[in-house]
Amino acid sequence: MEAKDVISKVRRIEIKARGLSKQVFAGQYLSAFKGKGMAFSEVREYQYGDDVRSVDWNVTARFNHPFIKVFEEERELTVMLLIDVSQSNFFGSSLSYKSDVILELAGVLSFSAIFNNDKVGVILFSDIIEKYIPPKKGKSHILRIISELIRFQPQNRKTDIKMPLKFLTNVIKKKCTAFLISDFQSDSYEEALRICKKRHDLVAIRLMDKLEKELPNVGLIRAFDIEKQEIGWIDTASEKVRIKYQEYWENFNNKTSDLFKKTGTDEMLLLNGEDYVKPLIKLFKKREAKY
Repeated sequence: MEAKDVISKVRRIEIKARGLSKQVFAGQYLSAFKGKGMAFSEVREYQYGDDVRSVDWNVTARFNHPFIKVFEEERELTVMLLIDVSQSNFFGSSLSYKSDVILELAGVLSFSAIFNNDKVGVILFSDIIEKYIPPKKGKSHILRIISELIRFQPQNRKTDIKMPLKFLTNVIKKKCTAFLISDFQSDSYEEALRICKKRHDLVAIRLMDKLEKELPNVGLIRAFDIEKQEIGWIDTASEKVRIKYQEYWENFNNKTSDLFKKTGTDEMLLLNGEDYVKPLIKLFKKREAKY
């Protein structure tokens, strides 16, 4: 892609991401993550209008009068984007690839973060750590991230979720909010997920395409595995083949969701070709109610 094309695409992403961040996600982002950058300060008597979720029930019971916990906002929150750049994301049955959706999501989350004066960093991964961009503030930094995502060509094709989780745990010592964006087609990563989740606030965004969920009946097709670089034939006219594939998908989907539930990891499932705004708002509202 030529430089002028990159600049044009960066500009388009910036306009869309800034608009959504300001008009749609500004309040939701602040509410969803307001508890993650707060430090305990003191306990004081309850006043009319205070959030009842902040009531300190132990102190209240001791003095038979309501008291609340007071928190002071820490100077800054660090947001890390862990982005899967393996070859499986360069696939799409709609007008866009999964990688295009990832690009827009990264832009929206990044601009939402800087509008709240937070730092943003990026870890690009396949089955290795492809690139690390340390967290910083500012519009120019976000535009650099978007530009890097547009230009970036990964060295490896496969996916290993353990890699970014271990890297994040080792590199970012202070607790941060991390968005792990992938299709999660990876070998076991439960232990790495548990360790990372103990230190950081982790959110999993699962991106899938409708053709990955269900095989259409289109007869004998030649399929290319973009990560393994292998070609094979699939008889989609066979009901047995379609049922077996459906069972594989449901098993994978259930195992992945169960893992996130067991580890307390917030999850958002997004289907390529569908609007990502509503699922993202739903995620933010769920977190707001949770915290």
